[in-house]
Amino acid sequence: MSERIVVVGGGFSGSGVARRLEKLLPDADIRLVCPDDFMLYLPLLPQVAAGLLPAPAAVVSLSHGLRRTVLVPGRATGVDLDARRVLVRSITGHDEALAYDRLVLAPGSVTKVMDIPGLREYGRGCKTLAEAAYLRDHVLAQLEVANTSDDPEERARRCRFVVVGGGYAGVETAANLQLMTTALARRFPRLDPAMVQWHVVQHHDGLMPGLGERLGEDTRRVLESRGVHVDLGISLTAADDESVTLSDGRRLATSTLIWTAGVSPSPLVSHLGLDTDHGRLVVGADLSVPGRPEVFALGDAAAAPDLATGNGAVCPPTAQHATRQAPVAAENVAASLAGRPTREYRHRDLGMVVDLGGSDAVAKPFGIDLSGGVAAAVTKAYHLWAIRAPATMTRVASNWVLGALHGASAVRLGFLTGASGRLAEFEHTDDYLGPTQVREAIARL
Repeated sequence: MSERIVVVGGGFSGSGVARRLEKLLPDADIRLVCPDDFMLYLPLLPQVAAGLLPAPAAVVSLSHGLRRTVLVPGRATGVDLDARRVLVRSITGHDEALAYDRLVLAPGSVTKVMDIPGLREYGRGCKTLAEAAYLRDHVLAQLEVANTSDDPEERARRCRFVVVGGGYAGVETAANLQLMTTALARRFPRLDPAMVQWHVVQHHDGLMPGLGERLGEDTRRVLESRGVHVDLGISLTAADDESVTLSDGRRLATSTLIWTAGVSPSPLVSHLGLDTDHGRLVVGADLSVPGRPEVFALGDAAAAPDLATGNGAVCPPTAQHATRQAPVAAENVAASLAGRPTREYRHRDLGMVVDLGGSDAVAKPFGIDLSGGVAAAVTKAYHLWAIRAPATMTRVASNWVLGALHGASAVRLGFLTGASGRLAEFEHTDDYLGPTQVREAIARL
């Protein structure tokens, strides 16, 4: 009987594990549980939201790249670790249980939501492809409504956009969407581009603290030169359908609150009954779960020791680590099945790149601070290299050229009309079950 391997998650980690396992274990029964038939390249989502890239340009087809892996179109909602069963809610709404000899958990992360009045109801994220598409339609709709309104207060409210979170996602989202809205405002006969107001609210005293003070200040100067209001040391305290309230007492009238203040591991992790570190599943240096040698975990949902630092830290939840952990996890799965020793994950950080739209960017490759045109070139080159799928690379590059020649797309698609836009709706954070509930659900199948 062939070994049964279930991989949960089709992102950088999960898809990478499945690809590697196909080569290492040609006779294994590999199942990849993922609600969508694509790997989402997350760093390009702000450009999808800004209309610079169409949604298909930010994804890599899983069925095209995986030859023997069976794609299970659904979401893993729980695991019975003792019975070695994964409970999967299919995209059709039906449950099924997958048995495994080895389980690889790579469910990724979701937007981190804090207990702030109104946030869950009125905050909008940019963590999934659907959220990016919804956000783009929503922002365009605000300009359209403002253009037709005769109420000065409504016009001002519709043209003000507030981004909470000054990390990589928040800065890139604000920077790209600010360029889009300012350019599009010129096309509306009753809108003045000066009416469009963008705010970036950051609780820390600097933007993107992981990049260092110099690049954080460079980013701030770029944003402020475009008219973006950057509020540091400030946090969100409340939100409703027409305003946000900040910790300094200000109330900003707005119909758009974009929440990008960090990520949390997939809720699946907290429902496993295993040890966690700040919500991430504790794993050893070989990415196996202590006490569960048949289970491996990696990516954003796993707290893997960062052996490169030597200070007891864990690897940060970045695409770099997720991508590079994948082959190690796959090799260790194969080694564990063959009774061979596993190897440890060790990686040197290559740095970060941040796209600020147009010809602006900041980057820190190999510890070298870059900004301006050079950083923009490095950023685009890095993204094309990291995608590693020729068809997707071609789509991205060609759309960058089209965007440079003709600007961002101004078409509101409308296919998400009727969606609430709530974080829980798009990220399915309420779908998960604890161990007892999983066992009961499997018993009913």
